[in-house]
Parts: sequence; C-alpha cells; structure tokens
Amino acid sequence: MKKTGMIAAAALVALAAGTGAASAQPRDYYGDDCRQQNTTTGTVLGAIAGGILGGAVSHGNGGAVVGGVILGGLAGNAIGHDMDCQDRPYAFRVYNEAFVGPVGRRYEWDNPRTGAHGWIVTSREYWDHGYLCRDFREVTFRNGQKFRRDGEACREQDGGWHFR
Repeated sequence: MKKTGMIAAAALVALAAGTGAASAQPRDYYGDDCRQQNTTTGTVLGAIAGGILGGAVSHGNGGAVVGGVILGGLAGNAIGHDMDCQDRPYAFRVYNEAFVGPVGRRYEWDNPRTGAHGWIVTSREYWDHGYLCRDFREVTFRNGQKFRRDGEACREQDGGWHFR
C-alpha cells in the first residue's frame, strides 16, 4: 500500500473512532453544535498532525505514520471533548505551563468572555520508554457543569507534550 493510501486509511479510522466516541456521550455533555464540531475537528486535525509528525520523526516509515495518525486523532478527540471553541487558547496556554512547570502546582485558566474556567495539576513525573511523562488531572467548568479527566502526557521526539 502506498504511503498516501496508508495515511488516508488511518485518518478515516481515526475519524470514525472520534465521531463514534462523540456520539456515545449524551448531547448535553458536549453543549452546543460548536462543541460537537470541535470534537470532530480535533480528531481530524490531530490525525493530520500526528501523521505528519510520525512521518517526519521516522523519515517516512509507514507504520509510524499510521501510528501517528491514530494517536494524534485520539489526542485531538480527547482535547475537543471538554473545550468550547473560545476556551481553547486560554486552557492550552496553561496546560503547556503545567507540563514544563513544577509538579504538583495548580495552574488555572479563565475565559472572561464565556465564563468557563478550569485548572490542571501534574501529579507525577517519570520516564516511560525513554520519554519524559507526567500524570495530570484536568478540571473544566462550563455552563454550570464540571468535567474532570485524569490522564498522562509525554514529551515526544518532536518536543511537544502528547496526551496518551
């Protein structure tokens, strides 16, 4: 199979997985239409970025490209779940600070335009297969609801932190 075909197939798998995950949640969990659009858009953009990064890091290895597409799509989907369109810039700036700052410190964000706010705390730093990783807890408050997610992120070869 040609690399282009593998990338397209992997992107379709990631898109299908992302949209399936979005539809499995109750409608009010995601909020408005922009919210659902974010989940799908996050999945697709994450898959594209993951495929590009996988290809760049591996010098075009097809398996790495497919793996990057799938992992990028899953990460983009996860990020899109709890973030409204207008809240992402506020939250992501703080998330980056949390992954490079002291472990255990609470980093808060607030979007004065939407009233949404939240925080992230990294709880443990460790090495996993040569990658620096941190466990974290993220909490987002939006439209009177609280969304909590525990996860891990690792600094990959591209220098960026990626959710696992």
